[in-house]
Amino acid sequence: MKKILTILITAVLLGSNVFAGNPDRRGEAGAYELLMNGWARSSGFWSMNTAGVKGIEAERINPAGIGFTQKTEIAAAYTLWLQGSGVGVAHVGVAQQFKETNVIALSIQALNLGAIERTTTESPEGGLGTYKPTFINIGLTYAKKFSNSITGGVTFRMVNEGLGNINAFGFAIDAGLQYVTGPKDNIHFGVSLRNVGTPMKFRGDALGTSQQIISSTTYQLTVDNKANKFELPTQLNIGAAYDFWMGKKKEVSPKVYKQDYRLTALANFTSNAFGYDNYGVGLEFGWKEMLMLRAAYRFETGQFKKATSLNVYNGFAAGFTFDAPLKKDGSTRLGIDYSFRMTTTYAGTHGIGLHFNL
Repeated sequence: MKKILTILITAVLLGSNVFAGNPDRRGEAGAYELLMNGWARSSGFWSMNTAGVKGIEAERINPAGIGFTQKTEIAAAYTLWLQGSGVGVAHVGVAQQFKETNVIALSIQALNLGAIERTTTESPEGGLGTYKPTFINIGLTYAKKFSNSITGGVTFRMVNEGLGNINAFGFAIDAGLQYVTGPKDNIHFGVSLRNVGTPMKFRGDALGTSQQIISSTTYQLTVDNKANKFELPTQLNIGAAYDFWMGKKKEVSPKVYKQDYRLTALANFTSNAFGYDNYGVGLEFGWKEMLMLRAAYRFETGQFKKATSLNVYNGFAAGFTFDAPLKKDGSTRLGIDYSFRMTTTYAGTHGIGLHFNL
């Protein structure tokens, strides 16, 4: 399994030059829900913690981070996407450690787009009822700690989009690595390549149209309209982070010390195959790893000018986590996460989540 994982990660990452950023292709991809991060903890960083993300939320950013799961983690989150638009993003996931250095995880993302008025060319005003689109993807992740410094992970994801009686189906692969070093394991590097997979294409009865053919006799003929294929929104993430530990040193075991305060600074670069590249910075302050406050700013080409900005977000994100131990040894914890991403229109994007570590 170790050799297979290494080969998969190497092959996917070596293919990153094929998917370099290309703003001229903006809007040509589909399945953009794959880029919608509804996890409340990591989205407070604008999903830029490629180097330091840990636990089940890593499936949406860098699957290597799932390798830091200890025993069992269960998490759920819901995001009001562009509040006022009526769109919601739901996430659930579970990760399980086995044989000390291996973790397997299952994650599900579903979009709630509400009920949409059904219209036709003959009845453009509606009155024909409503329909609810179905957008769901399911990911299976395997992550492994190769050493105390290197962790890798791969996610295999099934993607399904349904609109009435037409559907599109595809597969995607995410792969990533994280490297930790420094005297206190406080220097972090990470790289991940996401959404490399099969093109998708809508198929179904709704693409067929009925036409009346008049010749010697009159009859109905159903014509099947072919839909074009579309690519997945592939992206490459490269990140780094540094932990500053502060406060009085407490010896928890021989020659092992612990400090109460942590300040983490991070930087991240994202190359999008079908859009502008993103880059940004963030900070997180932690107290006893129980209360964490974070903020980040993500930059994109042309975002500061109305004439050139193509993003509804202005780049600012923030959030907090309260993670309470349920046992004295800290082995069982229950946490709540919240994030906010500021927008130029609507009322921002709000996310809230729960995670439970056994």
